[in-house]
Amino acid sequence: MKDYKKYYMIGATPQEIYAAITNPITIQLWTGEPAEMSTEPGSEFSMWDGSIVGKNIEFEEGKKIVQQWYFDGQDEPSIVTIKLHADKSGTSCELRHTNIPDEAYDDIVDGWNTVYFGSIAEFYESI
Repeated sequence: MKDYKKYYMIGATPQEIYAAITNPITIQLWTGEPAEMSTEPGSEFSMWDGSIVGKNIEFEEGKKIVQQWYFDGQDEPSIVTIKLHADKSGTSCELRHTNIPDEAYDDIVDGWNTVYFGSIAEFYESI
């Protein structure tokens, strides 16, 4: 199991980034796929046609999202924590993803960089 931590700078407000991550309509705008998402702790979510599934754990509007991501056969939960910090050029998104299965690590890191935060950044640059 591995952990991953990175900061992403995105030219949008923390509220806009929070909506991009938690609102199923906004998620569909930047992913191009329908999403199941709720800010109700304990609710399950699904993105990219089930490629990412898990449980929502904690929300602090405009500031923090905590989720458990499901991986088959995993003993320890894989926890994703995203903290949003206002910055003069937009938002610093602090990502911490723990307990990533070794065999999935490279794909997960690439996904965070190009597909997840890369797509959110492109979405807000195109508005």
